[in-house]
Amino acid sequence: MKKLLTEDWVIVFAGMIILALAVIFPEWMPTMPKTLSSVENWLDAAYMFGFVLVMTYATSLVLRRPVKGVFLSLLMIFALTLAAQAVAAIPAVKKLGFESVFFAVIFGLLIRNCLRVPEWMKPAIQSEFYIKIGIICLGSTILFGEVLKSGVYGLAQSLIVVFSVWYFAYWVSRRMKVDDETSTMLASSVSICGVSAAIATCGVIQGDNKKLSYVVSLVLVCAIPMMYLMPWLAGVLGLSQEVAGAWMGGTIDTTGAVVASGSLIGETAAQTAVIVKSSQNILLGVAAFVISLSWAYKGNYKSGEKPTLGVIWDRFPKFVVGFIVASLVFSFCFEPEVAKTIGKVTKGFSNTLFSVAFVCIGLETSFRDIFSRENRRPLYAFLTAQTFNIFVTLAVAYLMFGVLKPLFS
Repeated sequence: MKKLLTEDWVIVFAGMIILALAVIFPEWMPTMPKTLSSVENWLDAAYMFGFVLVMTYATSLVLRRPVKGVFLSLLMIFALTLAAQAVAAIPAVKKLGFESVFFAVIFGLLIRNCLRVPEWMKPAIQSEFYIKIGIICLGSTILFGEVLKSGVYGLAQSLIVVFSVWYFAYWVSRRMKVDDETSTMLASSVSICGVSAAIATCGVIQGDNKKLSYVVSLVLVCAIPMMYLMPWLAGVLGLSQEVAGAWMGGTIDTTGAVVASGSLIGETAAQTAVIVKSSQNILLGVAAFVISLSWAYKGNYKSGEKPTLGVIWDRFPKFVVGFIVASLVFSFCFEPEVAKTIGKVTKGFSNTLFSVAFVCIGLETSFRDIFSRENRRPLYAFLTAQTFNIFVTLAVAYLMFGVLKPLFS
């Protein structure tokens, strides 16, 4: 019983309760307003805040953690999340493809580095907690049937690219003497699905949040020029819309940037880009499982012990179990249209938790750490790996969507 009251399991139960509520009472689930231009928007925001607050209080009480100061702290963090959402919804900003999580990190960083984080604001700074529940909710949006039906070639591309790019990114990072934690997070972010993969990997290896923040910053900053340069390069190379979309879906590391980039070329390119990105999202659970086994194995050998199934299971991050179970249940226990309808609700909640978590990450991160001399090697490793990713994904996308798909269609 005690094992079921650990943070890992409590987070899984919390995520499953949220998903159950979304299934049973979808119309009652909170939604994050994109603007604050009406009374209804403010009421929606208040409802979402209340939902997150109750979730935080309930889990803290189960885990016997102090809740003093959580209300005021979370209120301020949530206000910054709302501000990030509002800025991202400005038409000019939205057109550029910036997501709310980008501004959430920026606002947190500005407070941490230009002012200071007051003591009363610290109780609710729990980035890992919000990230893990958000990833479990994200699992409900990954529908195997939809991806297989519309993206067999995208899935095949993702398998080839994720495996080859992950291995290369990790290898080059270690060659550049980047530490093991950062190398693993960096490799996952470049090869799988950017921010979500970095977050999941950090949870799997119990990594340092400062290192996670640095990798996430690289992903977000790199995605901005790529989503404009790649459509231009696709035009220069004379790529078809499907090949161009598959190329961008496999290399640009945030979903919002993928959609924006594909839309610059055309509807077919945007759809193909999303299919490929969704295929890579499916592999997140598989990659997390493999990485977890690898870390458990290496960790035990360091202490001279032989890894057992029990030890591996103890080390395995339970939120990944929640992510996989949610994906399986929504893929095979619901009609596709029902699952997608509920998925819209859970994805909105997941995005809100990610934004809250990114405010927290920003509040925990110092510019001095990000731009220190010791972080230059991870920067060079990331850029090298991303360059490799661009060329490899172009070759595989052309093979799958420019040669094989036309041949067998």
